[in-house]
Amino acid sequence: MTGASVNLTSTAPAAAIERRTPSDLLRQNPLIAVLRAARATDYDRVVEVLADAGVRSIELTLSTLGTFEHLPALQASLGERVEIGIGTIVSADQARRAIDAGADYLVTPVVDLEVINLAVGAGTPIYAGGLTPTELYSAWAAGVTAVKIFPAQTVGSAYATHLRGPFPDLQFLPSGGVGLADVPAWLRAGAVAVSLGGPLLGDALDGGSLVALADRARRAVDVVREARDGGRS
Repeated sequence: MTGASVNLTSTAPAAAIERRTPSDLLRQNPLIAVLRAARATDYDRVVEVLADAGVRSIELTLSTLGTFEHLPALQASLGERVEIGIGTIVSADQARRAIDAGADYLVTPVVDLEVINLAVGAGTPIYAGGLTPTELYSAWAAGVTAVKIFPAQTVGSAYATHLRGPFPDLQFLPSGGVGLADVPAWLRAGAVAVSLGGPLLGDALDGGSLVALADRARRAVDVVREARDGGRS
C-alpha cells in the first residue's frame, strides 16, 4: 500500500515554502499515540491516562465516529497538557473541518496536494503519508512539516537512512505497524517522532485495562526518552 499519485508540476519549490516545524511538545516528547475507537466519547479516559503517563501528542482518527464533533470538548479538558491532531484525512473538506474544530495538526495516509496546500496556507502542521521516494519528496517540497513513512513496518528504519542520501533535509516520522522495540532504531535514523497505535493502546479503547495502558504508556515514554537522549550523547 502506498500513498496517492501526485502532480509534481503543481508543487512549489521547497525553498519558497513557509514550513511549520513540529511543536515544542513533539520535539521534547517524540511520540504520537494513534487512537481508533468505535465512538469518539471513548477517547476521553484513554487520552487522560496517556497524558498522565507523559504522552504529549495524540492523533484522533476519522475512522472513529464523531471525531470532529468531540474534538472541542477534548481540547477544553486536556488541551493544556497534550496536543491533539486529526488523522486519516483524505480530502480538503476533511482538512478544513479538522482545522475549524481546533486540530493542532493534521495527518494523512496519502499525498494529496490540495490537502497539503490548505494546511500550509492555514499555518497548521501537517504530516502527509507516502512510501515511495517520489511521494515523500513531493509532499516535502509542498511544505509538509514532516513526511509520514507509511506503512513503516513494510520498509523498516533502514529505508529512512537511505532516503537521507538524496534528501538530506527530509524530516520524517514512521507510522503503521511500528512496535515499541522498533522505536530506538527509527529515532537513531533521524525520525522527528514515532507513531504508535495498537502496540501502545492494546485493548484500552475496547474496555481493556487502563492500568495496563498506563504501564505500556510509561514504558513507551521511557523508551523514547532513552533513545532520544542516547542519540544526543
